[in-house]
Amino acid sequence: MSESAGSGNFIRTIIDADLASAKNGASVVTRFPPEPNGYLHIGHAKSICLNFGLAQDYGGRCHLRFDDTNPLTEDPEYIEAIKNDVRWLGFDWGEHLYYTSDYFERLYEFAVRLIGKGKAFVCGLSADEIRDARGTLTAPGRDSPDRERSVAENLALFTRMRAGEFPDGSRTLRAKIDMASPNLNMRDPVIYRIRRTPHYRTGDAWSIYPSYDWAHGQSDFIESVTHSICTLEFEDHRPLYDWFLEQLETEPRPQQIEFARLNLGYTVMSKRLLQELVREGIVSGWDDPRMPTLAGLRRRGVTPQAIRRFCGLIGVAKADSLVDMGLLESCIRKELDADTPRVMCVHQPLRVVLQDWPEDRVDQLEAPYLQNQPETLGSRQIPFSRVLYIEREDFMEQPPKGFFRLAPGREVRLRRAYVIRCEEVIKDANGEVAELRCSYDPETLNTAPAGRKVRGTIHWVSAGHAISAEVRLYDRLFSVPIPTADKDVDYKSHLNPASLEVLRQALVEPSLASARPGERYQFERKGYYFVDPIDSQEGKLVFNRIVTLRDSWAKMKDK
Repeated sequence: MSESAGSGNFIRTIIDADLASAKNGASVVTRFPPEPNGYLHIGHAKSICLNFGLAQDYGGRCHLRFDDTNPLTEDPEYIEAIKNDVRWLGFDWGEHLYYTSDYFERLYEFAVRLIGKGKAFVCGLSADEIRDARGTLTAPGRDSPDRERSVAENLALFTRMRAGEFPDGSRTLRAKIDMASPNLNMRDPVIYRIRRTPHYRTGDAWSIYPSYDWAHGQSDFIESVTHSICTLEFEDHRPLYDWFLEQLETEPRPQQIEFARLNLGYTVMSKRLLQELVREGIVSGWDDPRMPTLAGLRRRGVTPQAIRRFCGLIGVAKADSLVDMGLLESCIRKELDADTPRVMCVHQPLRVVLQDWPEDRVDQLEAPYLQNQPETLGSRQIPFSRVLYIEREDFMEQPPKGFFRLAPGREVRLRRAYVIRCEEVIKDANGEVAELRCSYDPETLNTAPAGRKVRGTIHWVSAGHAISAEVRLYDRLFSVPIPTADKDVDYKSHLNPASLEVLRQALVEPSLASARPGERYQFERKGYYFVDPIDSQEGKLVFNRIVTLRDSWAKMKDK
Protein backbone atom coordinates (compact mmCIF):
# COMPACT_ATOMS: atom_id res chain seq x y z
CA MET A 1 0.00 0.00 0.00
CA SER A 2 1.30 3.41 -0.90
CA GLU A 3 2.21 5.36 2.25
CA SER A 4 1.58 8.62 0.42
CA ALA A 5 -1.98 7.63 -0.48
CA GLY A 6 -2.94 7.16 3.16
CA SER A 7 -4.64 4.08 4.55
CA GLY A 8 -8.15 3.30 5.68
CA ASN A 9 -9.63 6.57 4.44
CA PHE A 10 -13.18 7.14 3.23
CA ILE A 11 -12.10 7.35 -0.42
CA ARG A 12 -10.69 3.84 -0.22
CA THR A 13 -14.01 2.70 1.25
CA ILE A 14 -15.83 4.13 -1.78
CA ILE A 15 -13.40 2.54 -4.22
CA ASP A 16 -13.56 -0.82 -2.44
CA ALA A 17 -17.36 -0.79 -2.73
CA ASP A 18 -17.19 0.16 -6.42
CA LEU A 19 -14.78 -2.66 -7.14
CA ALA A 20 -16.91 -5.14 -5.21
CA SER A 21 -19.94 -4.22 -7.31
CA ALA A 22 -17.91 -4.26 -10.55
CA LYS A 23 -18.80 -0.61 -11.14
CA ASN A 24 -16.75 0.98 -13.95
CA GLY A 25 -15.74 -2.49 -15.05
CA ALA A 26 -13.90 -2.92 -11.74
CA SER A 27 -11.28 -0.39 -12.83
CA VAL A 28 -9.76 2.63 -11.10
CA VAL A 29 -8.77 5.69 -13.13
CA THR A 30 -7.85 8.90 -11.32
CA ARG A 31 -6.37 12.15 -12.53
CA PHE A 32 -4.35 15.11 -11.32
CA PRO A 33 -5.59 18.21 -13.22
CA PRO A 34 -3.47 21.31 -12.39
CA GLU A 35 -3.96 24.69 -14.01
CA PRO A 36 -0.67 25.76 -15.64
CA ASN A 37 -0.83 29.24 -14.12
CA GLY A 38 1.84 28.88 -11.43
CA TYR A 39 4.11 26.47 -9.64
CA LEU A 40 2.77 23.63 -7.52
CA HIS A 41 2.91 23.88 -3.74
CA ILE A 42 2.85 21.27 -0.99
CA GLY A 43 -0.95 21.32 -0.99
CA HIS A 44 -0.83 19.98 -4.53
CA ALA A 45 1.59 17.32 -3.31
CA LYS A 46 -1.17 15.90 -1.15
CA SER A 47 -3.42 15.58 -4.20
CA ILE A 48 -0.61 14.14 -6.32
CA CYS A 49 0.24 11.53 -3.70
CA LEU A 50 -3.42 10.66 -3.22
CA ASN A 51 -4.37 10.33 -6.88
CA PHE A 52 -1.23 8.58 -8.08
CA GLY A 53 -0.99 6.51 -4.90
CA LEU A 54 -4.56 5.20 -5.17
CA ALA A 55 -4.02 4.32 -8.83
CA GLN A 56 -0.88 2.38 -7.92
CA ASP A 57 -2.50 0.55 -5.03
CA TYR A 58 -5.55 -0.52 -7.02
CA GLY A 59 -3.66 -1.47 -10.19
CA GLY A 60 -5.23 1.39 -12.13
CA ARG A 61 -3.81 4.50 -13.74
CA CYS A 62 -3.57 8.19 -12.99
CA HIS A 63 -3.66 10.83 -15.70
CA LEU A 64 -1.79 14.10 -15.66
CA ARG A 65 -4.15 16.58 -17.29
CA PHE A 66 -3.44 20.26 -17.66
CA ASP A 67 -6.60 22.31 -17.19
CA ASP A 68 -5.52 24.92 -19.72
CA THR A 69 -8.78 26.78 -20.37
CA ASN A 70 -7.60 30.31 -19.54
CA PRO A 71 -5.04 31.62 -22.05
CA LEU A 72 -4.56 34.83 -20.04
CA THR A 73 -2.72 33.13 -17.19
CA GLU A 74 -1.10 30.02 -18.67
CA ASP A 75 2.53 29.56 -19.62
CA PRO A 76 4.60 26.64 -20.95
CA GLU A 77 7.10 27.36 -18.14
CA TYR A 78 4.49 26.20 -15.65
CA ILE A 79 3.78 23.08 -17.71
CA GLU A 80 7.39 21.94 -17.49
CA ALA A 81 7.67 22.91 -13.82
CA ILE A 82 4.60 20.83 -12.96
CA LYS A 83 5.93 17.82 -14.87
CA ASN A 84 9.24 18.11 -13.02
CA ASP A 85 7.48 18.31 -9.66
CA VAL A 86 5.32 15.22 -10.26
CA ARG A 87 8.35 13.22 -11.40
CA TRP A 88 10.42 14.49 -8.48
CA LEU A 89 7.79 13.21 -6.05
CA GLY A 90 8.27 9.79 -7.60
CA PHE A 91 5.23 9.44 -9.85
CA ASP A 92 4.84 8.83 -13.57
CA TRP A 93 1.81 9.24 -15.79
CA GLY A 94 3.30 7.10 -18.55
CA GLU A 95 1.43 7.66 -21.80
CA HIS A 96 -1.47 9.38 -20.05
CA LEU A 97 -0.54 13.04 -20.45
CA TYR A 98 -3.51 15.15 -21.52
CA TYR A 99 -4.58 18.75 -21.98
CA THR A 100 -8.10 20.12 -21.69
CA SER A 101 -7.28 22.13 -24.82
CA ASP A 102 -7.13 18.81 -26.68
CA TYR A 103 -10.88 18.52 -26.02
CA PHE A 104 -11.96 22.00 -27.12
CA GLU A 105 -13.79 20.65 -30.17
CA ARG A 106 -15.59 17.94 -28.22
CA LEU A 107 -16.49 20.35 -25.43
CA TYR A 108 -17.96 22.67 -28.05
CA GLU A 109 -19.99 19.80 -29.48
CA PHE A 110 -21.24 18.93 -25.99
CA ALA A 111 -22.34 22.55 -25.58
CA VAL A 112 -24.21 22.42 -28.89
CA ARG A 113 -25.97 19.28 -27.67
CA LEU A 114 -26.95 21.06 -24.46
CA ILE A 115 -28.36 24.00 -26.44
CA GLY A 116 -30.28 21.58 -28.63
CA LYS A 117 -31.97 20.13 -25.56
CA GLY A 118 -33.02 23.59 -24.45
CA LYS A 119 -30.66 23.44 -21.50
CA ALA A 120 -28.33 26.30 -22.43
CA PHE A 121 -28.75 29.80 -23.87
CA VAL A 122 -26.66 32.70 -25.12
CA CYS A 123 -26.85 35.61 -22.68
CA GLY A 124 -26.13 39.24 -23.48
CA LEU A 125 -25.66 40.41 -19.89
CA SER A 126 -22.24 41.66 -18.85
CA ALA A 127 -20.23 39.90 -16.13
CA ASP A 128 -21.30 42.54 -13.59
CA GLU A 129 -24.95 42.20 -14.59
CA ILE A 130 -24.81 38.42 -14.28
CA ARG A 131 -23.24 38.75 -10.84
CA ASP A 132 -25.85 41.29 -9.76
CA ALA A 133 -28.72 39.09 -10.96
CA ARG A 134 -27.37 35.98 -9.28
CA GLY A 135 -29.05 36.71 -5.96
CA THR A 136 -27.80 35.75 -2.52
CA LEU A 137 -27.95 32.80 -0.17
CA THR A 138 -31.27 34.12 1.12
CA ALA A 139 -32.71 35.70 -2.04
CA PRO A 140 -33.31 34.02 -5.43
CA GLY A 141 -31.67 35.32 -8.57
CA ARG A 142 -33.33 36.96 -11.55
CA ASP A 143 -33.75 35.35 -14.95
CA SER A 144 -31.72 36.74 -17.79
CA PRO A 145 -33.89 38.55 -20.38
CA ASP A 146 -32.34 36.18 -22.94
CA ARG A 147 -33.23 32.99 -21.07
CA GLU A 148 -36.15 32.08 -23.32
CA ARG A 149 -34.44 32.48 -26.67
CA SER A 150 -35.29 29.72 -29.11
CA VAL A 151 -32.95 26.79 -29.65
CA ALA A 152 -32.34 27.93 -33.23
CA GLU A 153 -31.44 31.46 -32.17
CA ASN A 154 -29.10 30.19 -29.45
CA LEU A 155 -27.36 27.83 -31.85
CA ALA A 156 -26.89 30.66 -34.37
CA LEU A 157 -25.51 33.03 -31.74
CA PHE A 158 -23.18 30.40 -30.29
CA THR A 159 -21.83 29.71 -33.78
CA ARG A 160 -21.17 33.42 -34.21
CA MET A 161 -19.48 33.55 -30.79
CA ARG A 162 -17.09 30.86 -31.94
CA ALA A 163 -16.46 32.72 -35.18
CA GLY A 164 -15.32 35.78 -33.24
CA GLU A 165 -18.11 38.09 -34.37
CA PHE A 166 -18.73 39.59 -30.92
CA PRO A 167 -16.48 41.64 -28.62
CA ASP A 168 -14.98 40.10 -25.50
CA GLY A 169 -17.43 39.99 -22.64
CA SER A 170 -20.47 40.85 -24.77
CA ARG A 171 -21.95 37.33 -24.79
CA THR A 172 -21.74 34.18 -22.68
CA LEU A 173 -23.23 30.74 -23.00
CA ARG A 174 -25.07 29.83 -19.79
CA ALA A 175 -26.70 26.64 -18.58
CA LYS A 176 -30.44 26.90 -18.00
CA ILE A 177 -30.99 25.34 -14.57
CA ASP A 178 -32.69 27.18 -11.70
CA MET A 179 -32.20 30.81 -10.65
CA ALA A 180 -33.90 30.05 -7.33
CA SER A 181 -31.69 27.10 -6.43
CA PRO A 182 -30.29 27.22 -2.87
CA ASN A 183 -26.94 26.29 -4.45
CA LEU A 184 -25.63 29.41 -6.15
CA ASN A 185 -23.54 27.30 -8.53
CA MET A 186 -26.78 26.01 -10.08
CA ARG A 187 -28.14 29.49 -10.92
CA ASP A 188 -27.59 29.40 -14.66
CA PRO A 189 -23.79 29.22 -14.54
CA VAL A 190 -21.58 30.43 -17.39
CA ILE A 191 -20.31 27.68 -19.67
CA TYR A 192 -18.41 29.71 -22.29
CA ARG A 193 -16.91 33.20 -22.41
CA ILE A 194 -15.68 35.20 -25.37
CA ARG A 195 -11.97 35.76 -24.98
CA ARG A 196 -10.12 36.54 -28.17
CA THR A 197 -6.71 35.75 -26.73
CA PRO A 198 -4.25 33.39 -28.41
CA HIS A 199 -3.81 30.09 -26.59
CA TYR A 200 -0.30 28.73 -26.07
CA ARG A 201 -1.31 25.43 -27.73
CA THR A 202 -4.21 26.23 -30.06
CA GLY A 203 -3.10 29.68 -31.21
CA ASP A 204 -5.92 31.80 -32.65
CA ALA A 205 -8.19 28.85 -33.37
CA TRP A 206 -10.66 29.74 -30.62
CA SER A 207 -12.44 32.94 -29.63
CA ILE A 208 -14.40 31.26 -26.83
CA TYR A 209 -13.11 29.27 -23.88
CA PRO A 210 -14.97 26.90 -21.54
CA SER A 211 -15.38 27.45 -17.82
CA TYR A 212 -13.73 25.08 -15.36
CA ASP A 213 -17.10 23.71 -14.21
CA TRP A 214 -18.02 22.86 -17.77
CA ALA A 215 -14.68 21.42 -18.85
CA HIS A 216 -14.01 19.43 -15.68
CA GLY A 217 -16.65 16.72 -15.77
CA GLN A 218 -16.69 16.34 -19.54
CA SER A 219 -12.92 15.94 -19.64
CA ASP A 220 -13.17 13.28 -16.95
CA PHE A 221 -15.75 11.48 -19.07
CA ILE A 222 -13.66 11.72 -22.24
CA GLU A 223 -10.71 10.15 -20.41
CA SER A 224 -12.85 7.44 -18.74
CA VAL A 225 -11.91 8.69 -15.28
CA THR A 226 -13.75 6.67 -12.64
CA HIS A 227 -13.01 8.64 -9.49
CA SER A 228 -12.60 12.40 -9.85
CA ILE A 229 -11.00 13.34 -6.53
CA CYS A 230 -11.16 17.06 -5.70
CA THR A 231 -10.55 19.26 -2.70
CA LEU A 232 -13.38 20.30 -0.45
CA GLU A 233 -14.05 23.69 -2.04
CA PHE A 234 -15.56 21.85 -5.01
CA GLU A 235 -18.18 20.09 -2.89
CA ASP A 236 -20.82 22.70 -3.73
CA HIS A 237 -19.91 22.30 -7.40
CA ARG A 238 -20.64 18.57 -7.43
CA PRO A 239 -24.39 18.98 -8.21
CA LEU A 240 -23.41 20.99 -11.27
CA TYR A 241 -20.78 18.41 -12.23
CA ASP A 242 -23.44 15.69 -12.07
CA TRP A 243 -26.12 17.82 -13.78
CA PHE A 244 -24.00 18.38 -16.87
CA LEU A 245 -23.22 14.66 -17.18
CA GLU A 246 -26.90 13.77 -16.72
CA GLN A 247 -28.08 16.23 -19.37
CA LEU A 248 -25.51 14.94 -21.84
CA GLU A 249 -26.53 11.36 -20.99
CA THR A 250 -22.93 10.23 -20.80
CA GLU A 251 -22.13 6.73 -19.61
CA PRO A 252 -20.27 5.55 -17.65
CA ARG A 253 -20.15 8.64 -15.52
CA PRO A 254 -17.17 9.61 -13.38
CA GLN A 255 -17.83 10.18 -9.69
CA GLN A 256 -16.59 13.34 -8.00
CA ILE A 257 -15.32 12.83 -4.44
CA GLU A 258 -14.08 15.67 -2.23
CA PHE A 259 -11.46 15.62 0.50
CA ALA A 260 -10.04 18.30 2.78
CA ARG A 261 -7.24 20.34 1.26
CA LEU A 262 -3.93 20.78 3.04
CA ASN A 263 -3.79 23.93 5.16
CA LEU A 264 -0.26 24.32 6.49
CA GLY A 265 0.60 26.75 9.26
CA TYR A 266 2.93 29.75 8.86
CA THR A 267 2.53 29.99 5.10
CA VAL A 268 -0.03 30.73 2.41
CA MET A 269 -1.39 28.11 0.01
CA SER A 270 -2.96 30.32 -2.63
CA LYS A 271 -1.23 30.45 -6.00
CA ARG A 272 -2.49 34.00 -6.38
CA LEU A 273 -0.79 35.09 -3.16
CA LEU A 274 2.36 33.12 -3.91
CA GLN A 275 2.51 34.78 -7.32
CA GLU A 276 2.13 38.15 -5.60
CA LEU A 277 5.10 37.40 -3.35
CA VAL A 278 7.17 36.56 -6.42
CA ARG A 279 5.98 39.53 -8.45
CA GLU A 280 6.66 42.03 -5.68
CA GLY A 281 10.14 40.66 -5.03
CA ILE A 282 9.36 39.66 -1.45
CA VAL A 283 10.89 36.29 -2.28
CA SER A 284 13.55 35.57 -4.89
CA GLY A 285 11.27 33.45 -7.07
CA TRP A 286 8.98 30.43 -7.15
CA ASP A 287 11.92 28.32 -5.97
CA ASP A 288 12.82 30.53 -3.02
CA PRO A 289 13.51 28.02 -0.21
CA ARG A 290 11.05 29.83 2.07
CA MET A 291 8.18 29.18 -0.33
CA PRO A 292 5.82 26.21 0.16
CA THR A 293 6.19 25.40 -3.53
CA LEU A 294 7.66 22.04 -4.43
CA ALA A 295 10.37 23.91 -6.33
CA GLY A 296 11.16 25.90 -3.18
CA LEU A 297 11.19 22.84 -0.95
CA ARG A 298 13.45 21.05 -3.45
CA ARG A 299 15.82 24.05 -3.59
CA ARG A 300 15.89 24.09 0.22
CA GLY A 301 16.96 20.45 0.24
CA VAL A 302 13.80 18.68 1.36
CA THR A 303 13.57 15.15 -0.01
CA PRO A 304 10.55 13.83 -1.92
CA GLN A 305 10.45 10.92 0.53
CA ALA A 306 9.87 13.39 3.38
CA ILE A 307 6.96 14.99 1.56
CA ARG A 308 5.40 11.61 0.77
CA ARG A 309 5.83 10.60 4.42
CA PHE A 310 4.15 13.85 5.48
CA CYS A 311 1.24 13.36 3.09
CA GLY A 312 0.75 9.84 4.39
CA LEU A 313 0.75 10.98 8.01
CA ILE A 314 -1.78 13.79 7.61
CA GLY A 315 -4.16 11.36 5.95
CA VAL A 316 -7.37 12.07 4.05
CA ALA A 317 -10.29 13.69 5.83
CA LYS A 318 -13.65 15.27 5.02
CA ALA A 319 -13.19 18.39 7.15
CA ASP A 320 -10.64 21.18 6.79
CA SER A 321 -8.03 21.57 9.50
CA LEU A 322 -4.71 23.34 10.03
CA VAL A 323 -1.59 21.18 10.00
CA ASP A 324 1.29 22.33 12.17
CA MET A 325 4.47 23.13 10.26
CA GLY A 326 6.26 21.15 12.98
CA LEU A 327 4.86 17.91 11.57
CA LEU A 328 6.41 18.56 8.17
CA GLU A 329 9.71 19.47 9.82
CA SER A 330 9.59 16.26 11.86
CA CYS A 331 9.08 14.21 8.68
CA ILE A 332 12.05 15.95 7.08
CA ARG A 333 14.28 15.14 10.08
CA LYS A 334 13.23 11.49 10.11
CA GLU A 335 14.11 11.07 6.44
CA LEU A 336 17.49 12.77 6.85
CA ASP A 337 18.56 11.28 10.15
CA ALA A 338 19.53 7.79 9.06
CA ASP A 339 22.14 8.42 6.40
CA THR A 340 23.14 12.09 6.34
CA PRO A 341 26.86 12.57 7.06
CA ARG A 342 27.71 14.58 10.18
CA VAL A 343 30.30 17.35 9.81
CA MET A 344 31.22 20.57 11.62
CA CYS A 345 30.48 24.15 10.61
CA VAL A 346 31.04 27.27 12.69
CA HIS A 347 28.40 29.83 11.78
CA GLN A 348 29.66 32.85 13.78
CA PRO A 349 33.40 32.26 14.37
CA LEU A 350 35.21 33.20 17.57
CA ARG A 351 38.99 32.71 17.57
CA VAL A 352 40.50 30.35 20.16
CA VAL A 353 44.26 30.00 20.76
CA LEU A 354 45.52 26.93 22.63
CA GLN A 355 48.52 28.42 24.38
CA ASP A 356 50.08 25.10 25.32
CA TRP A 357 49.72 23.51 21.86
CA PRO A 358 52.90 23.76 19.72
CA GLU A 359 52.59 26.36 16.97
CA ASP A 360 53.61 24.07 14.11
CA ARG A 361 51.84 20.92 15.28
CA VAL A 362 48.80 19.64 13.36
CA ASP A 363 47.15 16.37 14.37
CA GLN A 364 44.74 14.52 12.13
CA LEU A 365 41.83 13.22 14.14
CA GLU A 366 39.76 10.47 12.57
CA ALA A 367 36.01 10.88 12.90
CA PRO A 368 33.18 8.79 11.41
CA TYR A 369 30.47 10.49 9.36
CA LEU A 370 27.88 8.55 11.38
CA GLN A 371 28.80 8.06 15.04
CA ASN A 372 26.86 4.84 15.62
CA GLN A 373 27.33 3.41 12.13
CA PRO A 374 30.93 4.19 11.08
CA GLU A 375 30.85 1.43 8.50
CA THR A 376 27.93 3.05 6.64
CA LEU A 377 29.60 6.20 5.34
CA GLY A 378 33.16 5.73 6.52
CA SER A 379 35.20 8.45 8.20
CA ARG A 380 37.31 11.52 7.48
CA GLN A 381 40.36 13.24 8.92
CA ILE A 382 39.82 16.45 10.89
CA PRO A 383 42.93 18.62 11.41
CA PHE A 384 43.50 19.91 14.94
CA SER A 385 45.90 22.83 15.48
CA ARG A 386 46.90 25.59 17.86
CA VAL A 387 44.35 28.12 16.50
CA LEU A 388 40.72 27.10 16.27
CA TYR A 389 37.35 28.72 15.76
CA ILE A 390 34.33 27.97 17.90
CA GLU A 391 30.76 29.26 17.73
CA ARG A 392 30.53 32.75 19.23
CA GLU A 393 27.33 31.79 21.05
CA ASP A 394 29.22 28.95 22.77
CA PHE A 395 31.06 31.47 24.96
CA MET A 396 29.71 33.83 27.64
CA GLU A 397 31.69 36.03 29.98
CA GLN A 398 28.96 35.96 32.61
CA PRO A 399 27.04 32.75 31.98
CA PRO A 400 23.60 32.25 33.49
CA LYS A 401 22.64 29.16 35.41
CA GLY A 402 22.33 26.18 33.10
CA PHE A 403 24.91 27.41 30.60
CA PHE A 404 27.32 24.48 30.16
CA ARG A 405 29.53 25.82 27.41
CA LEU A 406 32.70 27.88 27.58
CA ALA A 407 33.23 30.72 30.06
CA PRO A 408 36.22 32.23 31.89
CA GLY A 409 37.79 29.55 34.07
CA ARG A 410 35.44 26.87 32.74
CA GLU A 411 36.06 23.72 30.74
CA VAL A 412 34.30 22.33 27.71
CA ARG A 413 34.89 19.38 25.43
CA LEU A 414 35.64 19.98 21.75
CA ARG A 415 33.66 17.53 19.68
CA ARG A 416 35.78 14.46 18.83
CA ALA A 417 38.85 16.10 20.37
CA TYR A 418 40.08 17.43 23.72
CA VAL A 419 38.80 19.20 26.79
CA ILE A 420 39.88 22.84 26.84
CA ARG A 421 39.77 25.51 29.55
CA CYS A 422 39.33 29.24 29.03
CA GLU A 423 42.24 31.05 30.69
CA GLU A 424 42.01 34.58 29.27
CA VAL A 425 39.59 36.75 27.27
CA ILE A 426 40.99 39.22 24.72
CA LYS A 427 38.83 42.15 23.64
CA ASP A 428 39.04 44.58 20.75
CA ALA A 429 38.97 48.38 20.86
CA ASN A 430 35.18 48.34 21.09
CA GLY A 431 35.18 46.05 24.07
CA GLU A 432 33.95 43.08 22.09
CA VAL A 433 35.37 39.62 22.72
CA ALA A 434 37.89 39.01 19.93
CA GLU A 435 39.85 35.98 21.10
CA LEU A 436 40.00 33.36 23.83
CA ARG A 437 43.27 32.08 25.24
CA CYS A 438 42.80 28.50 26.36
CA SER A 439 44.67 25.44 27.58
CA TYR A 440 43.98 21.84 26.65
CA ASP A 441 44.24 18.56 28.52
CA PRO A 442 46.27 16.05 26.44
CA GLU A 443 44.79 13.12 28.41
CA THR A 444 41.25 13.78 27.23
CA LEU A 445 41.27 12.92 23.52
CA ASN A 446 37.82 11.39 23.08
CA THR A 447 37.88 10.22 26.69
CA ALA A 448 36.29 11.48 29.88
CA PRO A 449 38.69 13.52 32.04
CA ALA A 450 39.63 11.65 35.18
CA GLY A 451 38.00 12.87 38.34
CA ARG A 452 36.07 15.79 36.86
CA LYS A 453 32.80 16.29 35.05
CA VAL A 454 32.62 18.28 31.80
CA ARG A 455 29.02 18.75 30.80
CA GLY A 456 29.35 20.77 27.62
CA THR A 457 30.48 19.65 24.16
CA ILE A 458 30.90 22.16 21.34
CA HIS A 459 31.91 22.01 17.68
CA TRP A 460 34.94 23.73 16.15
CA VAL A 461 37.18 24.00 13.09
CA SER A 462 40.90 24.46 12.67
CA ALA A 463 41.61 28.06 11.63
CA GLY A 464 44.36 27.20 9.17
CA HIS A 465 42.36 24.46 7.43
CA ALA A 466 38.75 25.63 7.48
CA ILE A 467 36.92 26.53 4.26
CA SER A 468 34.85 29.67 3.93
CA ALA A 469 31.19 29.16 3.14
CA GLU A 470 27.95 31.09 2.86
CA VAL A 471 25.22 29.71 5.08
CA ARG A 472 21.58 30.67 4.55
CA LEU A 473 19.38 30.18 7.56
CA TYR A 474 15.82 29.76 6.31
CA ASP A 475 12.87 29.87 8.65
CA ARG A 476 9.10 30.14 8.40
CA LEU A 477 7.91 32.75 5.96
CA PHE A 478 5.23 34.15 8.27
CA SER A 479 5.18 34.82 12.00
CA VAL A 480 1.57 33.69 12.60
CA PRO A 481 -0.08 30.34 11.81
CA ILE A 482 -2.77 31.76 9.51
CA PRO A 483 -1.57 34.95 7.79
CA THR A 484 -4.89 35.43 5.98
CA ALA A 485 -7.13 34.91 9.03
CA ASP A 486 -8.13 38.59 9.24
CA LYS A 487 -9.43 39.72 5.86
CA ASP A 488 -9.09 43.36 6.91
CA VAL A 489 -5.34 43.02 7.50
CA ASP A 490 -2.78 42.67 4.71
CA TYR A 491 -1.36 39.17 5.02
CA LYS A 492 2.08 40.56 4.14
CA SER A 493 2.13 42.45 7.45
CA HIS A 494 2.70 39.05 9.07
CA LEU A 495 5.89 38.29 7.13
CA ASN A 496 8.60 36.93 9.40
CA PRO A 497 11.56 39.37 9.27
CA ALA A 498 13.84 36.53 10.37
CA SER A 499 12.76 34.14 7.60
CA LEU A 500 16.23 34.46 6.02
CA GLU A 501 19.58 35.21 7.63
CA VAL A 502 22.67 35.04 5.43
CA LEU A 503 26.00 34.25 7.11
CA ARG A 504 28.93 35.00 4.81
CA GLN A 505 31.75 34.34 7.29
CA ALA A 506 30.88 30.74 8.16
CA LEU A 507 33.68 28.17 8.25
CA VAL A 508 33.37 24.44 7.50
CA GLU A 509 35.79 21.61 8.11
CA PRO A 510 38.12 20.78 5.18
CA SER A 511 36.40 17.47 4.34
CA LEU A 512 33.72 19.62 2.69
CA ALA A 513 36.16 20.72 0.01
CA SER A 514 34.70 17.87 -2.01
CA ALA A 515 31.06 18.84 -1.32
CA ARG A 516 28.97 19.01 -4.46
CA PRO A 517 25.71 20.83 -5.29
CA GLY A 518 22.72 18.78 -4.21
CA GLU A 519 24.44 17.01 -1.32
CA ARG A 520 23.08 17.05 2.23
CA TYR A 521 24.95 17.26 5.51
CA GLN A 522 24.15 17.54 9.16
CA PHE A 523 26.12 20.35 10.73
CA GLU A 524 26.57 18.99 14.23
CA ARG A 525 24.47 20.82 16.83
CA LYS A 526 23.02 23.07 14.11
CA GLY A 527 20.76 21.20 11.73
CA TYR A 528 20.53 19.69 8.27
CA TYR A 529 21.96 21.61 5.32
CA PHE A 530 21.90 21.36 1.55
CA VAL A 531 24.56 22.46 -0.90
CA ASP A 532 22.62 24.95 -3.01
CA PRO A 533 22.38 23.49 -6.55
CA ILE A 534 22.31 26.88 -8.28
CA ASP A 535 24.52 29.30 -6.35
CA SER A 536 27.25 26.87 -5.28
CA GLN A 537 30.08 26.65 -7.76
CA GLU A 538 33.81 26.04 -7.94
CA GLY A 539 35.41 28.00 -5.13
CA LYS A 540 32.11 29.02 -3.53
CA LEU A 541 30.10 26.86 -1.17
CA VAL A 542 26.55 27.91 -0.35
CA PHE A 543 24.56 25.90 2.19
CA ASN A 544 20.80 26.16 2.70
CA ARG A 545 19.48 25.17 6.09
CA ILE A 546 16.83 22.55 5.49
CA VAL A 547 15.65 22.20 9.07
CA THR A 548 17.01 22.56 12.58
CA LEU A 549 17.80 19.50 14.67
CA ARG A 550 14.72 20.06 16.81
CA ASP A 551 11.69 22.27 16.80
CA SER A 552 12.88 25.52 18.36
CA TRP A 553 10.00 27.61 17.01
CA ALA A 554 7.88 27.38 20.14
CA LYS A 555 10.70 28.86 22.21
CA MET A 556 11.38 31.54 19.59
CA LYS A 557 7.74 32.67 19.58
CA ASP A 558 7.83 33.34 23.32
CA LYS A 559 10.93 35.51 23.24
